[in-house]
Amino acid sequence: MKRTIIEIDEALCNGCGACVTGCHEGALQMIDGKARIISDLFCDGLGACIGECPVGAIQLIEREAEPYDEIKTIINMIPKGENTILAHLKHLKEHGETGYLKQAVGYLREQGIQVDFAAVHNTPSTDANSGCGGGCPGSAERTFTTVASAKATPSFKMAPSESPASQLRQWPVQLHLLNPQASYFQKADVVLAADCVAFSYADFHNRFLAGKTLAIACPKLDSNKEVYVEKLKTMIQLSHINTLTVIIMEVPCCGGLYQLAAKAVAEPGVKIPLKLVVVGVQGNIIKEEWV
Repeated sequence: MKRTIIEIDEALCNGCGACVTGCHEGALQMIDGKARIISDLFCDGLGACIGECPVGAIQLIEREAEPYDEIKTIINMIPKGENTILAHLKHLKEHGETGYLKQAVGYLREQGIQVDFAAVHNTPSTDANSGCGGGCPGSAERTFTTVASAKATPSFKMAPSESPASQLRQWPVQLHLLNPQASYFQKADVVLAADCVAFSYADFHNRFLAGKTLAIACPKLDSNKEVYVEKLKTMIQLSHINTLTVIIMEVPCCGGLYQLAAKAVAEPGVKIPLKLVVVGVQGNIIKEEWV
């Protein structure tokens, strides 16, 4: 599949840093006076940074995408120097990508490349009990360990300490903020839910979310929805998700979310089970079927 990604002309870059604030993924950082992509893994190709570059040093390019390869990434980082390597390693740790971090550190040590690993070790990791990492704080990746909840009982009989456990396994959840190649998408069962669903269906967590990775979106109010198709295609073709369940409301405008998913699944060579669930405005299940 083809993937859109950011390309920086370092000769044009004047080091103003305006693009860094436009990168919600934290993939762009100022290093040695230049804007640099510290990881293709976290570049969503949205292009929000392009409008922030006053000298035209950033452009979107489309290229054939391969599954993310940390060793290839770190090899490309090495010629850019220690500061770029360290920024990449710290970014991986901040976003909870410990598997990729171990691969990168192992390769550097095998090659005898010396960097300040202590600086990476002292970087706070992003988990349920720590602060967010670089970039937009709200989009920093986190993974959670969920606790299976007991049988649901009427809320008026439950003490606060007996509230059912959340089944959410990761953060963020908004599709624009999600990295489709994040570790929690690898071979996962994914739920793509319209924003209103969890407010309408009372048992959303236990019925649909347990053991799954979540993405939410609004097909009526969200902008740049074509990016959603590309992200879903990446999840399917590069992260190899197992299933995709789309949960929408019964209102007509909500059907657009299913159409986006169907468009991604209809790509040549894609074969993945797709389920559609329709929830009524009063919280009842109107339809649930594999399509």
